Amino acid sequence: MTLIIILVVVAVLVLGVIGIYNNLVKLRNNRENAFANIDVQLKQRHDLIPQLVATVKGYAEHEKELLTRVTEARAAAMSATGINDKIQAENALSSALAGLKVSLEAYPDLKANQNFLQLQTEIADIENKIAATRRYFNTATRELNNAVQTFPSNILAGMFGFKKEPMFEIPQEDRATIEKAPEIKF
Repeated sequence: MTLIIILVVVAVLVLGVIGIYNNLVKLRNNRENAFANIDVQLKQRHDLIPQLVATVKGYAEHEKELLTRVTEARAAAMSATGINDKIQAENALSSALAGLKVSLEAYPDLKANQNFLQLQTEIADIENKIAATRRYFNTATRELNNAVQTFPSNILAGMFGFKKEPMFEIPQEDRATIEKAPEIKF
């Protein structure tokens, strides 16, 4: 009878370990899938940026430094490998695009150009999709991090190499710009 009880307890523990491990794998895969969805949107953004830059160049020749920054940030984002490197590179690209957006306010003719308006609309649409997929990615990351850090799964997570993963957040140096209320002029 004692042997049966021991075997049942061992079987329950083994099943518990398997369940926790499988849940950790599922959460990790869900996070990776969420980032793959972001990658799809980022590819579209990377494809549109050269068109936007070419359109703006015709109007804003003296803004070369800003356009170069956007182009370099795009290249860095496209060549980034690994989720953490891509997060950092995409944050730099978002910052460069925000600078371009502010700079374009000085060009009323450009803002009325149909090609520019279409590109601006497409980029705004993609930015909205990226924001939505980033939220999903951060939710998947939070769920994984919760599982990695809470008992008893934290024990198995450490044994099997699962670790806390970073969120897709706004870099600290860009927070001041984003938190500042927009200035509206007529």
